[in-house]
Amino acid sequence: MNETRTQGRPTVAQGPERAGKYLTYRLGAEEYGLRILKVREIIGLMPITKMPEAPPYIRGIINLRGRVIPVLELRARFGMAPTPDNEETCIIVVDLVSGSRSTLMGILVDAVSEVLDIKEDEIQDPPAMGGEHECDFVLGIGKVKGGVKILLDIDKVISAGGMDRLPAELMNAATIAAVERMAPAPLA
Repeated sequence: MNETRTQGRPTVAQGPERAGKYLTYRLGAEEYGLRILKVREIIGLMPITKMPEAPPYIRGIINLRGRVIPVLELRARFGMAPTPDNEETCIIVVDLVSGSRSTLMGILVDAVSEVLDIKEDEIQDPPAMGGEHECDFVLGIGKVKGGVKILLDIDKVISAGGMDRLPAELMNAATIAAVERMAPAPLA
């Protein structure tokens, strides 16, 4: 365990620096944030092709400028009740890293809020919830603008429960053929 000294007494180091810019978004009434450096782009809701036998938290796949990208429904991943899509529903395309491999994945959220610069003194450790369901994917709780933002390590959200293997499993020949059929016709 890494230790540092603060005024003569040891404290446990908090790991990587948590301060920085976060893209915040809503799921229901809760506000979440993920590091802006993980975000490739934000796109409006587009047609999503359902995949047979995909887990319930995978909405399906999209064709984003010729690339097949799985879309994770974050509400379902967190066990939240589903809501109908609306004009604010969007997909945050994130760059995931697993070992030496980088993969794009879409994260379906209710609405994107804003980009915040959150300082280290505005972030506290998540409270211990007890039981066997500790949230390793929560970086911390951001206390900003009179509210709280649950700051997520999106790589760990995806990799929890073996979800980091999903993009490779979804990229089979049948999937690629289905997405190619969805591709818009070339402009004349």
